[in-house]
Amino acid sequence: MEWAYNGVSWVLLFWHDLWARVFGHENGFLESDWAWVLAILGVVLTLRIILFPLFVKQIQSQRAMQKLAPEIKALQERYKGDRETLQKEMMELYRKEKANPLMGCLPILIQMPVFLALFHVLRRPDPAQTKNTDLYGWSGIDAGNTGDWLSYVHAKLFGAPFWSTFLTPADQLADVGSSSVNVKLVAGVLGALMILTTFLTTRQMILKTGWNEDPNQRMIQKVMLYGIPVIMIFSAGAFPIGVVIYWTINNLFSLAQQQYVLRKYPPPAQNSATKPPKPGSKAHEQMLAEQKEAEERRKNLAPKPGQKPKGSQPKKPVNGAGANGSSGPTSAAKGGPGSGKNLSRSERIARAKKVSGAQQASKKKKG
Repeated sequence: MEWAYNGVSWVLLFWHDLWARVFGHENGFLESDWAWVLAILGVVLTLRIILFPLFVKQIQSQRAMQKLAPEIKALQERYKGDRETLQKEMMELYRKEKANPLMGCLPILIQMPVFLALFHVLRRPDPAQTKNTDLYGWSGIDAGNTGDWLSYVHAKLFGAPFWSTFLTPADQLADVGSSSVNVKLVAGVLGALMILTTFLTTRQMILKTGWNEDPNQRMIQKVMLYGIPVIMIFSAGAFPIGVVIYWTINNLFSLAQQQYVLRKYPPPAQNSATKPPKPGSKAHEQMLAEQKEAEERRKNLAPKPGQKPKGSQPKKPVNGAGANGSSGPTSAAKGGPGSGKNLSRSERIARAKKVSGAQQASKKKKG
């Protein structure tokens, strides 16, 4: 984690040195500790700029997965007893539609080391710490009050030091001229804002994309929506005020960023079947384009006048296929919903359901 500590410290100190020219006690014309608040804001801004392309790809991948949900369900019914063929057909479907199920986890995996590094870096400075104060590019305690270390130790937000937590003892706070009541008040308000914005960020994403139809996935959504804020109620007391500021600002950026991206990439129509898209909207135009494309493909695949339709002659059984129309493993794989290269998504779904229904009818006749 040394690389993460050094990287986060470099970004934090870069933004602090920049804002210290305005709010610094020595060089700035406004004597205030807000240079550290704006430095934390700079860390969030830098991270958001880096992750924005990945966030867009995450939304695009989620949209592709949502569009493929009916086809995946049909494949699961079609190959219920053949897991190997099911995985092969699903991977082929993902490849054709350019969907990546793992893309949704990538932005979170990148943000986690940044959060852990910032938590470590902002927790270290306190009045009792006098060793290794010059690590990660900080000017240490020997640089005096103008150095990074002592500047951060004595900096306050509404009278509460940035390194303090809701549980910090009163004697440590007295060393920098603060009180336990003041810190608990500021930490409590910021902690409540952090929990509220976390809940709103998750709720916004779920409401815009829709609740998952799968019971297991819906349970995961509920855990993320309600479980994480409840856990944060008990864990926020150990977070330094600087980290709480970072988390709250990051959530506010997430709310604005998600609103923009979700408008640009609206959910597919089947996720809001009870409420069709408004005429003239982007979602409505996309639905009409898909319907037009499916109609053109149906016309191209239809037999010409006087031409016998393909498949009118009975085919020889393959791998033990019976005369009743049921097919064996080979014909099922070739005729499965993942094999129609020229078919639209809706046609592949109908095809898979038709094959599945024929097999069930065949089993009933045999029984």
